[in-house]
Amino acid sequence: MREMSNSTLDLIQKMFHKYYTECFHEICLPNLFEKREFGALLLKEKIMVRHKKFNTSSELQSFLCSLIPSDVYYSSAYYEQPDAPEMGEKNWIGADLIFDIDVDHIPTPCNKIHDEWTCNKCGFFGKGIVPEKCPACGGEKFDDRTWICEVCLASAKSETIKLLDMLTRDFGFHEKEIRVFFSGHRGYHINVESETVKTLDSVARKEIVDYVSGLGLETALHGLDEKDLKNLSVNDSGWRRRIAKGMHNFILNAGPDDCKDIGLETHFATSMMKAITSNKDAILKGLSGSQNWRTIKGIGPETWKRIIKHSARQQTATVDTVVTTDIHRLIRLTGALHGKTGLKKVEFSAAAIDSFDPFRSSIAFKGGTTTVFVSNAPEFRLGDETFGPYQNQKVDLPTAAAVLLICKKRAEVAE
Repeated sequence: MREMSNSTLDLIQKMFHKYYTECFHEICLPNLFEKREFGALLLKEKIMVRHKKFNTSSELQSFLCSLIPSDVYYSSAYYEQPDAPEMGEKNWIGADLIFDIDVDHIPTPCNKIHDEWTCNKCGFFGKGIVPEKCPACGGEKFDDRTWICEVCLASAKSETIKLLDMLTRDFGFHEKEIRVFFSGHRGYHINVESETVKTLDSVARKEIVDYVSGLGLETALHGLDEKDLKNLSVNDSGWRRRIAKGMHNFILNAGPDDCKDIGLETHFATSMMKAITSNKDAILKGLSGSQNWRTIKGIGPETWKRIIKHSARQQTATVDTVVTTDIHRLIRLTGALHGKTGLKKVEFSAAAIDSFDPFRSSIAFKGGTTTVFVSNAPEFRLGDETFGPYQNQKVDLPTAAAVLLICKKRAEVAE
């Protein structure tokens, strides 16, 4: 991937320095920050500096303004000696429970349009989610050029909403123990700060991940026999409730394509649609618990089994397993800039997630314009303004939009 020109790099360094000098009040230090390890990816040198400890916010600001990092992190873990150079010397005390919901792990209809990847080994390229191995040579390292759009982040938000519901309803965490963030790029973070999870090891955290992702879920073990659904209701708890909710959504909105999604051939899908349409109210009342289940002609045991499994899949939450199970994980500092967008990581109330607008709340640079040469960029929105699409053209943009395109490797400062 082509490196930034000197003038482009100078602009980014200038803007990031200005932000940490003038807008340091946007930085939100984590709880017990003096027991956390801090790290930063340097903007120019592109090396990671870590094993840092700060006792005051002014120490952190001095660090940021002198090094001008592209990305700033702190540990989810608490240590007695967070600045010790070796992990074994830090004396781990505990760690917050962290979830990373990233579009990189969520198939979306748009990623095949705006996301590209190239194998570093053989040059083979493709679109969509980066594969684990190159289909041509088996290589495992790629250059990727991704984008963020309204569809991407809506998908990530949907997964975040499901996860929040699980954490409060199924695990019983209080809303005061849960913090929600937009990462500044392609997803959301959830931090659970509770004494009940603080000392859990990686194995225990993996069990939590397995639950929310539905890994190994056997519906029969939850009393869901496709031949006898009379006791299934959205008033149940745990995965029974989730499956009932998924089935309710499926029946309520089912169309021909949805029937095919559960693996039915066309003629079976047509028959099932007729049965659902004729009995929709009765099925929904049964799932709501307001009416007893009864046999529905046209929907046999095998079809119910498919609906149950499909509904379970739709209710899982897609999270990055590695992030949650890593008890030493470094996570992005709240209020800090994201090096791939120039947007800031922001916290917001879980209750406000439906109305939260990541393309408005995360804008770090206000005012000013910058002239850039854009190689290729789709249409995008920041705040109330829509920009693009652009193809090999010079354009004057608000600085926030220009920085976004530069950080996404779509533009350079116009010479």
